[in-house]
Amino acid sequence: MASPARVLASAAMTRNTTLRDSLALPGALAGRSIVLVGLMGAGKTSIGRRLAARLGLPFRDADAEIELAAGCTVPEIFERLGEKEFREGERRVIARLLSGEPLVLATGGGAYMDATTRATIRREAVCIWLRCRLPTLLRRVAGRGHRPLLNAGDPAEILQRLMAQRHPVYAEADVIVDCGDEPPEVTTTSVQDALLAWQPPRRLAVALSSASYDVVIGDNVLARAGALLAPVLPQKRAFIVSDESVAPRHLPTLLAGLAATGFTTEHMLVAPGEKSKSLETFAAVTDCLLEWRAERRTAVIALGGGVVGDLAGFAAAATLRGLPFVQVPTTLLSQVDSSVGGKTGINTRHGKNLLGAFHQPRMVLADTATLATLPVRELRAGYAEVVKAGLIGDAAFYNWCETNGAAVIAGDREAQAEAIMRACAFKALVVGDDEREEKASGGRALLNLGHTFGHALEAELGFGTILHGEAVATGIGLAYRLSAALGLCSSADADRVIAHLNAVGLQGELPMLNRRLSAARLINHMGRDKKNRDGQLTFILTRGIGQAFTSSEVPTAAVTDVLRAEGCEA
Repeated sequence: MASPARVLASAAMTRNTTLRDSLALPGALAGRSIVLVGLMGAGKTSIGRRLAARLGLPFRDADAEIELAAGCTVPEIFERLGEKEFREGERRVIARLLSGEPLVLATGGGAYMDATTRATIRREAVCIWLRCRLPTLLRRVAGRGHRPLLNAGDPAEILQRLMAQRHPVYAEADVIVDCGDEPPEVTTTSVQDALLAWQPPRRLAVALSSASYDVVIGDNVLARAGALLAPVLPQKRAFIVSDESVAPRHLPTLLAGLAATGFTTEHMLVAPGEKSKSLETFAAVTDCLLEWRAERRTAVIALGGGVVGDLAGFAAAATLRGLPFVQVPTTLLSQVDSSVGGKTGINTRHGKNLLGAFHQPRMVLADTATLATLPVRELRAGYAEVVKAGLIGDAAFYNWCETNGAAVIAGDREAQAEAIMRACAFKALVVGDDEREEKASGGRALLNLGHTFGHALEAELGFGTILHGEAVATGIGLAYRLSAALGLCSSADADRVIAHLNAVGLQGELPMLNRRLSAARLINHMGRDKKNRDGQLTFILTRGIGQAFTSSEVPTAAVTDVLRAEGCEA
């Protein structure tokens, strides 16, 4: 007779051929299995069987499948082979079950603790944790001698220990349902309602030569931060950098989301605004990291806008020659621009972002719920970077912006999520083709449409006097005016773009802040731009909507003429 171990291995290779004759499930669940996890006594089998019947799906119990394959009970497998061999067989059986038609699967209490099994469930199924309090579990397992892990001592102590070990891992499940002493039918209804209401966040995969990561976009992503980050970070230890404006609104939610899955955290707050992108603040952040005894696997999490992301990212890149880094952008501007692509840095008295590093994040969590706390001015500033993506190389997206831009700024969550997704997708394509901005023309430099003028305006008016997105919007208008003046695009294109920027409350033309500016001073600021080559000013110009390109052959006189036409002094 074959040994249980050999039978288990053989059974794991047998494909599940049970055919499905089920009800149509909503889009988020279509074609996916449903897996129930939780401690012994949580009711996974009884609830799973009822749920499967309601949804018209087959039901399987992982322990029963293992016993059937091995020809002996789970306690006997534990006794003959040990827990390690049982877990290996369990892993193979679950993978086999989930490779077939969609079903409802109840797992053993320890199955989800295996990283490979978790990855399989995450890829193939929707996972539901049936969370129960200790008294409920004790009542349900009392007198049951078929639980191997309960036979080694006091059940209450064993269950308490298992809860401490397993709950932080169970918290990675997609859906969490608290279960009490109500009848199974009532619990099943709660599980069904939670399942049908579940909406996964949008995911955008960013694939670069140096790294690949996901941008996760959706409502209340912060509350799920631990579940989302646990699979991608090497250690459940994280140092959070935020600012004094953002932290009161969003830090408690992030901390709770991380704590739910067992993360240990420390945090540091900096002053809001561009002044924190300084050598002094950078030194303070890195010193705090080292004081906290950060290790090479300790993550740095940036919670805030572009300033915090740039600062924290540079600190992560420099400390111990590189720490894992996570972007949690809380402004529209940072969600669609600075959080993706790996650029980090700080300012100096010589200009903006002149010290920094390319350091890609492990993940970007873009929570659209954070946008509800922003003043409309901040939303408009962020929208400048959204519309920029369409103007660079996606005319269809720009058309979408003209139709939906007002809704994005008005707080429409679906419109915001779509704008973030499409802008980040466009940026990811550009960055993937030129990660370190090394191409002589085109490439990543195209993302600086409007920035040559915009950075000059920020430097002249004072960093923080105007928002970065406001400066970029005006810079985009000036870039289109310059392109039209050089005969590269039509004046109608420039008028159209400026009209749209003005319509959503941005300013596509000068003057700004009712100040009369000097063309010579602005051009002097442009001379410090990082895009310049061999001392020549480099501009992002356009041949029309969605047709941007780089040029280092722009006569300074032409720039001066455009600025003077906009009301600047010579």
